[in-house]
Amino acid sequence: MKVSKLAANLIGSEIVKIGNEVNDLKAKGAEIANLTIGDLNSNIYPIPALLKEEIQKAYQNNLTNYPPANGLLSLRKEVSKDLKNRWNLDYAPNDILITAGSRPLIYAVYKTIVDEGDKVVYPTPSWNNNHYAYLTSANAVEVKTKPETNFLPTADDLRPHLEGAVLLALCSPLNPTGTMFTKEQLSEICELVITENKKRGENEKPLYLMYDQIYSNLTFGAEHVDPVSLFPEMKEYTIYIDGISKCLAATGVRVGWGFGPAHIIDKMKALLTHVGAWAPKPEQEATAKFYENPENVNTFVDAFKARLEESLKVLHSGIQDLKEKGLAVDSIEPMGALYLTIKLDYIGKTKPDGTVIENSSDLVFYLINEAGVALVPFSAFGEEKSEPWFRASVGGLAIDEIKVMLPKLENALNKLK
Repeated sequence: MKVSKLAANLIGSEIVKIGNEVNDLKAKGAEIANLTIGDLNSNIYPIPALLKEEIQKAYQNNLTNYPPANGLLSLRKEVSKDLKNRWNLDYAPNDILITAGSRPLIYAVYKTIVDEGDKVVYPTPSWNNNHYAYLTSANAVEVKTKPETNFLPTADDLRPHLEGAVLLALCSPLNPTGTMFTKEQLSEICELVITENKKRGENEKPLYLMYDQIYSNLTFGAEHVDPVSLFPEMKEYTIYIDGISKCLAATGVRVGWGFGPAHIIDKMKALLTHVGAWAPKPEQEATAKFYENPENVNTFVDAFKARLEESLKVLHSGIQDLKEKGLAVDSIEPMGALYLTIKLDYIGKTKPDGTVIENSSDLVFYLINEAGVALVPFSAFGEEKSEPWFRASVGGLAIDEIKVMLPKLENALNKLK
């Protein structure tokens, strides 16, 4: 049966494919250490108790009708205050758009800025930019990054590709790597954007920067930096993506916010009015109440990220121990978010049954079946399947589960010849 060309050629998520395999094995009784999903086990990492109470209260008070298209004013006011207090960013409530998590915001940024054939630039690995570029029929320019720069693009990487581009998509801390831009790295990129925009005529689209900082509160010692704080003139070109999904362990609560130039935010609001991607009104009301006292946020985030950091350190240390034992593995020290970047250099090796690990997906499914360990290859984030790099998310496991998993991983890798 015929469907649209867009639907017919849409690529399914490799992460979902791996997740389905994990779920099938779990249903058969297998024990799988699931390091794939960029989510949190809510029994290990529940949302703040006060936030939960306020959500329940809002439902009891029958706040179940439509919210305003751009979000409750009470929440937008609290977000505005938080941006000022936390990052010294000045955005009025009308410059802020509330949606059901960050995905609708990213989609709306693409649809608001990008016409068919417009050049969009983003690094690989990065989360889902390839799919959003496809959905907008963009001319996608993927800029390959290197482990030497923590898989973050440098100004030199981006410089050859920005002429004529309408959108540059960046994220820090980065999904999938858990690494972050330094002040120097991001400053050099912002200078490129400013220089490029000075070349543009009145009738040309600017080069906009979408800056996804959904993990900005989950940093371990390193300082989170953002474009407008570095260069005030970036304010007219930068659209931020943010929300509570990660920092409050509230992935399923679905409250996100974007902020940026009023003319872009207004068009995003109009677009999403037709999509209906609003955050539920009770959750918005509860989030506003929770943010009224900044200490609610700070106290929860400090405790939450300390637990994530401990899990990541255990996993990172475990991989480094395997490296010292002579296994062909490595990992990059985590800086933020809930991810560890792991290198498993076993592509081309032979499994015990005599078949060859031909690519990163083969290695993923071998480890699921042989070790009960599930990872996401960087091919799910735009890299080639020949790359031996993987994302490990610690959000779904307790520390004890990570410790139990490591010997199983070691044993399975030792069986490859």
